[in-house]
Amino acid sequence: MVVGGGDTAMEDATFLTKFAKRVTLLHRRNEFRASKIMLDRTRANNKIVFKTPYVVEEVQSVEKISVESVKVRNVQTNAIETIPTDGLFVAIGHDPNTKVFQASIEMDADGYIRTHDGPKTNIPGVFAAGDAQDRHYRQAITAAGSGCMAAIEAERFLSAH
Repeated sequence: MVVGGGDTAMEDATFLTKFAKRVTLLHRRNEFRASKIMLDRTRANNKIVFKTPYVVEEVQSVEKISVESVKVRNVQTNAIETIPTDGLFVAIGHDPNTKVFQASIEMDADGYIRTHDGPKTNIPGVFAAGDAQDRHYRQAITAAGSGCMAAIEAERFLSAH
């Protein structure tokens, strides 16, 4: 089971069909935030079952260090249902952990640090990398690459001052 409604949830559900007979994609609304192409691709996969508008109420059998079922609730009717499953993957979005910098560093409306010329911020000598400024990729390898860019820029800045 995959929980979420964005591109990441669609990608995860599609990927899991390589290993599972069926993947349930659970989302709290009837509409999705995923791009049209990702949603169309996911809907075209006959191994993926969409279940909307539902939320997870309880993951069952975690005391056995495994997932055996998930109790879900329909947000419109409040009906509760138990779905047997071997796994649960949650892809419900991302909020950058940047609030501590709000007063000093320029950010967009969603809290991502604005950068220019690579990792540079509006404050000379302050650089941003990874999930704090990358709203698109947000993955570990991208964070590592942009972290390296920020480190190189910081070294150049310190050498010049």
